[in-house]
Amino acid sequence: MTPYDFKNPDVRRRRFRPIPVRMLVPNVITLLAICAGLTAIRLSIEGRMTLAVYAIVFAAALDGIDGRIARMIKGQSKFGAELDSLADFVNFGVAPGLMLYFWQLHELGNAGWIAAMVFAISMCLRLARFNATLDDPNKPAFAANFFTGVPAPAGAITVMLPIYAVFLDLGRWPAALTAGYTLLIAFLMVSRLPVFSGKSMRMRVPPELVLPAFVAVIVFIALLIAYPWHVLSIGTVLYLLALPLGYKSYRDQARAMEAAAPAGGEVSSPPSAPTLANLSEPPHDDDRPGRLH
Repeated sequence: MTPYDFKNPDVRRRRFRPIPVRMLVPNVITLLAICAGLTAIRLSIEGRMTLAVYAIVFAAALDGIDGRIARMIKGQSKFGAELDSLADFVNFGVAPGLMLYFWQLHELGNAGWIAAMVFAISMCLRLARFNATLDDPNKPAFAANFFTGVPAPAGAITVMLPIYAVFLDLGRWPAALTAGYTLLIAFLMVSRLPVFSGKSMRMRVPPELVLPAFVAVIVFIALLIAYPWHVLSIGTVLYLLALPLGYKSYRDQARAMEAAAPAGGEVSSPPSAPTLANLSEPPHDDDRPGRLH
């Protein structure tokens, strides 16, 4: 029997094994996010920037729940992890970069295109680094609560601040300033800046605060719908101002770990971001992460 003997019933059974529905649900959500990102590109070409921004925010919301739903229903898969990374690149790298180019950066000609392209490439590199260092054994325990660089959805939301300013009637930024701000966000994404993630925190709500928590979520959603540009602008500014706090928290925990180490013992230094040369090397089979997300 050859590997391609499809007449054998055993081979046919292995090839067409049914897939549980729970494995498909997270992938469907990710595909919906990709549809939102691609639609945002079309809307920006047509000049409907309001709907384009809404599509990116919707894609960011879907990105925030697909992984959690996959873990909740035990629907993780390597296919889903790779699809999620591809969706992040399209939705939060390509789409915002093209939106800014069609909206204003085209006024700078080649310089504007370079700024948009650098942003998209920086998003690609940031996602590749995240996947390559996901299961780094040298990473200290507290580092699991930090991203290295600004994460993909936050980068997409923050880079569109010049668009929010126009919708708030605060004036249109000069094209050169928009390009410089785009490059700044791109640099923050590929930098080694520790950014607080909160993923490893187990948040539990006391029983007496369950209903107030529901009310707070509903109020936030209502404010986002009623005053989207105010909420997005304030959230973007507060997020950028809070970045130094994440760095300070990381350094404080690193110093506390070094101080708590036994005298004369070796303390592993916080992990450094991999270089492009390291990322270009093919990983060994025993070093390949089992779950990229």
